[in-house]
Order: sequence, then C-alpha cells, then structure tokens
Amino acid sequence: MTEEARGLHIDGITRRVGRQTILDDVSLSLDPGEMLILVGPSGCGKSSLLGVVAGLQPHCVGEIQLDGRRIDTLSPRERDIAMVFQNYALYPHMSVAENIGFGLEMQGWPRARREARVLEVSRMLQLQPLLQRRPAQLSGGQRQRVAMGRALARQPRLFLFDEPLSNLDAQLRAEMRGEIKLLHQRVGRSAIYVTHDQTEAMTLGQRIAVLKAGRLQQLGTPQQVYQEPANLFVAQFLSSPAMNLLPARLEPEGELTLMLQGAGALSWRPQTLPRRELLLGRSLLLGWRAESLGLEEGAPSLSLQAPVLLVEPTGVDSLVQLQLGEHRLHWRCAGWPALKPGDSLTLRLPEAALLVFDAQTGERL
Repeated sequence: MTEEARGLHIDGITRRVGRQTILDDVSLSLDPGEMLILVGPSGCGKSSLLGVVAGLQPHCVGEIQLDGRRIDTLSPRERDIAMVFQNYALYPHMSVAENIGFGLEMQGWPRARREARVLEVSRMLQLQPLLQRRPAQLSGGQRQRVAMGRALARQPRLFLFDEPLSNLDAQLRAEMRGEIKLLHQRVGRSAIYVTHDQTEAMTLGQRIAVLKAGRLQQLGTPQQVYQEPANLFVAQFLSSPAMNLLPARLEPEGELTLMLQGAGALSWRPQTLPRRELLLGRSLLLGWRAESLGLEEGAPSLSLQAPVLLVEPTGVDSLVQLQLGEHRLHWRCAGWPALKPGDSLTLRLPEAALLVFDAQTGERL
C-alpha cells in the first residue's frame, strides 16, 4: 500500500434528506495518525459527516477510502472504525471490564487474549480500580474513559469522536481534553473529533475543518484558521470573545473611512493596505480580535477612544467592553486593570492585526 493511499479520503460526499441538503460536496483527507477537528454551529452537518463515515447514515454522492480501501459500500461492522459518542452508550448491566471487552467478544477474541487487552487498556486510562463497577457507579469522566476504552480495545484504523466532552463540567472537560490529546499521541491512529467548542478545536487538532450549512468553509492548521480566516463566518465562529467589527469604506485617495453608527465618521490612512484595487467601491468590515488591541504606541496603528462599559476579570487576564457609539468593542488585557465603567480609554489597533471583509459576501479581502 502506498503512503498516498493510506489515511482517510472523503471525496465529494453529499447527503440529502428530502429536499434538505445536509452535506454539500464535502471533501477531506486525513494523514495517517492525524487528528482532524470538525467544528461549526448546531445543524451544520458535523455529526452527519461522522455518521456517513461510520456507515450509520446514507449518502447520495461521493465515496470514502480508508487506507486505500473503499469503505462507503461496506457495512459499519466491516469498516474497522470505532466511535465514541456524546452520551457514552455504555451497557448498564455490564461491568467496566465487560463494557471494554464487549466488542472484542463480538469479534471472537479468545477469553485470555480479551482479558489481557482489557487490562492493557484499563492501565492506559487509569481504570484498573474500577473494572468491576457498573456505569451507574461511575462519574461522568469515568464513564467517558470507559467509552474511550471500549473504542481503543479494538485497535481500529480510525477513531470518530462525536462531542464526547459536552456532558461534562468545565473543569472535567479541561482534564479530559488533555487526556484525549495524550491518548491520541500514544496510540497514533487517525481520528476525527467533532465539537462546537473553540478551545477543544484549537488545542486538540492538527488541522481544523469549519462547516456551515453542510459546506466546508475552511481547512487548515489551528494557526491558519485563527489568523487567516477564509471569511467572516470562520473569523467570528473561532473568536472568543466576539470579534470586533466596524463598517468602513476605502476612499480613492487611500483613506479608510470608518462609518461609526452613533459616533460619526473616523478617517484613517493605513501605511500598508494590500490589494487596494479590490477594496475600492465595496462596503467593508474591519475586524480584529480582542487581544490585538493595546494601549502603547508603536507600530502603525488605528487609535480608538471609547468609554469603558464593563470589566470582566477572568484570572490570568480580563475582558474589557467599550462602547463606541452603537458599537460594542472587546479588549483582552493581562491581569486586573484598574478600570471602572465610564473611564475613557484610547486603544490602538496595529495594522498587522487588521482583517478586512466584504460586508456583502463575508469574503476576507
């Protein structure tokens, strides 16, 4: 088998239910051992794509290959794929050991070999003291580890994770996120991980695929998707807090005029503005992330003066909301700033951090 043939290749998958298109010509490839994150809002097709890959949902057009073998014509059992669900899907009448080993028993593994594999997986997931317990006697994090253990025991070619941490509290999510990443590094198998959580997407995946209404919006590394979003949807979806956006237009003389509602217009002449010919005559949105703003002068920047509306300390840093006319701006700063509502701030946006979008199409220009 050639290296090019290995991994997962999803080619032009389309799924329709009645007149509704759930997946629209989606194509993706995973390298061997890669973890790909699928993100997008509810109903965008993330879980449906996982279901099509696993063979749990039908598709109309396209094909799927895993390690050089076409699998979309095979039954789920023949695809050699393991799936970890959001709701754990454990058998309540079985012990932890029996749940982990159930798939191996169905595959006909001899008892001694099966028990050895269950013990190996339980050590990996630190489940040895719990092997004789039933799911009802476990915490949410322990149940999720058992669900992952059941998938790991089979040593499949591909893992599918369908929002496995969404039922856990914030602290446990952070712990399990680290465990999943370490586990993937240790096992080294290809995996697709579905989530709507930006932190999970940015920390877990080697690449991120962003879906909207069944269509692929962008595929790239976390850094590429965050710093170079393909369009306004991607930029806003992977942004916490919300991305700052201000309407603008480019004048023929080279000035950017910010059309501030409730605060008049503000003119600014950037020193470097690539692709000016594409910007003329368009309704623009200037965007930047909350951490891009600062107080210090330095590189070429746009100055914005606005009163403080709200200060939200989060521990390591703080989120400051400002009211510029009818526009709400967000600034992420380090520590605990000595600010209170009503204080006037002059913040500077470096040119290098500016993102320019077409206000009509959402395309990043």
